[in-house]
Order: sequence, then structure tokens, then C-alpha cells
Amino acid sequence: MESIAILTDLARRPADSLAAIADSLDPAVLNVHVGGHPNSPAWLLWHTGREIDVQIADLAGTEQVWTAQGFDARFDLGLDDAELGAAQMGYGQSAEQAERIVVDDPRLLIDYIEAATEAQVDYVSQLTEAQVAEVIDEQWDPPVTRAGRLISVSVDAAEHIAQVAYVLGTDAAHGAR
Repeated sequence: MESIAILTDLARRPADSLAAIADSLDPAVLNVHVGGHPNSPAWLLWHTGREIDVQIADLAGTEQVWTAQGFDARFDLGLDDAELGAAQMGYGQSAEQAERIVVDDPRLLIDYIEAATEAQVDYVSQLTEAQVAEVIDEQWDPPVTRAGRLISVSVDAAEHIAQVAYVLGTDAAHGAR
């Protein structure tokens, strides 16, 4: 199997896991702060979409799905860019800022993650094997390849979907209780 096929499959896995738990995304549970943690399931899902979107748009040199498809207006989070955290995806937010990420419509979160995932799949489908192996970030030791970054994006997204599944009492891999 070629690396492009593997990266495409991996890119789809978080959205597939989200689809498996979609029926359990009750608006009452979306904004719960389990154990007093500032990151609710809504925050985790919003952040999942943002981290895919921001990093893929950066790699592809394209506009983020967030603005290109109007998700910024549809979410209407009431936070300015600085309050959204580093790269406007939640990194470095204070507890108060994270708690202000409230989303009552699970379909909006699902739609955003699906759109960001499609952008990732589209990007990966245009790569060559040489581009996949290319070093894109020399700031790390070892330097990060494009494949490494894409894997990191997908693994982080899958971990956040699994966190939400845990809070919901479901299995993100199967959707079963």
C-alpha cells in the first residue's frame, strides 16, 4: 500500500469515529465540564475541526475551511481572534476562554469536522510520494516530514474524538454503549 492511501485512510478515521457517536451528541452533554475541566465535549470537537483545518490550510497554502465555508459566522462564538488561542484553535486559551466555547448544535460540529477532513483528504490526494517524505519543519529534532505532520494531525483528532466518546459513555470505534 502506498503512503498516500495510508494517509488518506488515517485522515478519515476521526470523522468516521465521530459518525459512530453522532447520535449520542446530546446538546445537554456537549457543554458539560467533566471534573471541572474547562474543555467541554463541544470545545474538544470545535478544537478537533480547528486543528485539522488550520494545519492543513497551512500545508496546502489555502484558505481555512473555517472562513471559506462560513463556519466562523455559523459558530458565532463571541470570541475575538486572540481569545480563540494560538492559531485560533484553542491552544493557550485561559480556562475562562475555553469555557466560553459553547455550541448547542451537534450537527454544526459534525459538519465542520467533516469539511476539515475533506480538505485534508483532498490535500493528501494531490501529494506525490516525494512530497510526503519532504522535511517541512526543521525546528524539531528530528525534523518533521510532511507525513509526520499529517499523521500528527490525524492522531490528535482521533484522540479528541475518543475523549468525547468517553464522556458520552460510547465507543468511538463502534458507537456502542
